[in-house]
Amino acid sequence: MTQAADVREWRNHDVVDPKGRKTGILEAIYVDTVTDEPAVATVRTGLPTRRRLVFVPLDEAILGPGHLKVSYAKSLVRKAPSIGTDDILPAEQEEAIFQHYGMTYEPGAGGERQLARR
Repeated sequence: MTQAADVREWRNHDVVDPKGRKTGILEAIYVDTVTDEPAVATVRTGLPTRRRLVFVPLDEAILGPGHLKVSYAKSLVRKAPSIGTDDILPAEQEEAIFQHYGMTYEPGAGGERQLARR
């Protein structure tokens, strides 16, 4: 993956699934609070009057010219936990994202968040 400092440049790129189908537009990147590496992206989906941000992990993601290819099918991403376009991810909802994708959720030893927005 690319360095965390570069993730701001990814904003507004198309997000596509393994088959190249557009899932939405990349809105923001959340990094792992332990490693500071990009971990999850929010993807803007929906109709102009009903937009929302869905979460998709960035494991095995590939950054291409004008797009970010993720390793999850469009149908799975569209059903992922979401927030409003002006909202932030509440700490208590982090685990649901990991569960949706069958991943292990590991908060900090003191219960700290695993994800931080960049």
